[in-house]
Amino acid sequence: MRWMNWCLAAAVLLAATAQADEAAPLPKLRIDPQRVAVAGLSSGAYMATQAQLAWPEIFHGAAMVAGGPYGCANGQLNVALGSCMKGVPPPDVDALVTRAEQRAKAGELGSLAALAHARVYLLHGRADAVVAPAVAEAGAAFYRKLRDEVPGLKGMQVADDGQRDFAHNLPVAASGDDCGKSESPYLGHCGFDAAGAIFSHLYGSPLRAAMTAKGQLRTFDQNALRPAGADAFLADAGYVYLPPDCLAGKPCGLLVAFHGCKQNAEAVGEAFVRDAGFNRWADAYDVAVLYPQTRASFAPLNPQACWDWWGYSGTNYDTRAGVQQRWLVNAVRAIEK
Repeated sequence: MRWMNWCLAAAVLLAATAQADEAAPLPKLRIDPQRVAVAGLSSGAYMATQAQLAWPEIFHGAAMVAGGPYGCANGQLNVALGSCMKGVPPPDVDALVTRAEQRAKAGELGSLAALAHARVYLLHGRADAVVAPAVAEAGAAFYRKLRDEVPGLKGMQVADDGQRDFAHNLPVAASGDDCGKSESPYLGHCGFDAAGAIFSHLYGSPLRAAMTAKGQLRTFDQNALRPAGADAFLADAGYVYLPPDCLAGKPCGLLVAFHGCKQNAEAVGEAFVRDAGFNRWADAYDVAVLYPQTRASFAPLNPQACWDWWGYSGTNYDTRAGVQQRWLVNAVRAIEK
């Protein structure tokens, strides 16, 4: 029996190694630097706002679904679980904006002036019992305060979409009975195409109607992008969706789509990367979609495979020095021709 268990463990290890070996490098595309954006659900929403504040010169648009304001957790898990999810106490938006300005001046974030023409879309459901609607509204208030009080940011577009009845999930165009639930794979069949709304807010009117995705979904080697070899607490392989025109060598935009907790490929397979709705809109807008993948761990404590929005990867997690932030920049640079 012990021998059989050893053989089974060895087979699993070899299969995992083979899968990692099969993941290729990111392809080189003609990326238009003015059409690079981030989007995310839940912890992915927090990651998206961290990415935009850390690298505003790179990410000209950001869409957050069921997330709160930048810097909310302040490196403290208890604050993340309380103020930044349940809204008790409510996030102090004034203090968070002041701290973001200070960090930008210190070079920990990018220059806020780079947000002058940024597009920001914030979406949440009124039935969300995981991230309270008040927390998501604080996220919108954060961006509005930046726009209204930081010199030179009057041109930043901030859209707050918080009057829809759905739970803690990413709504998709099809209708079903799970819109008011928060259950795996966290794609609510609400009859509302959140992916289409995200593309519209970030990239404007579509170039053509989107029907079905006709491009290629590929895996890529995430370990090859580790910053200076440092562990970014990601899975071995991530996904990238390549529209036909991007594969043909035409100029393309780039959207980085961050999954939520318990929504990585290890937990839900390819449900998020195939069924969230981004790929067919990617074809319509000529935008490649990068789907980086986290991994679950107990050391550091991240059993639900969340993106780091409270500090499990280090105290600088939400700055330009954060390991996941540096990995992200490596990924964007790797795909640019």
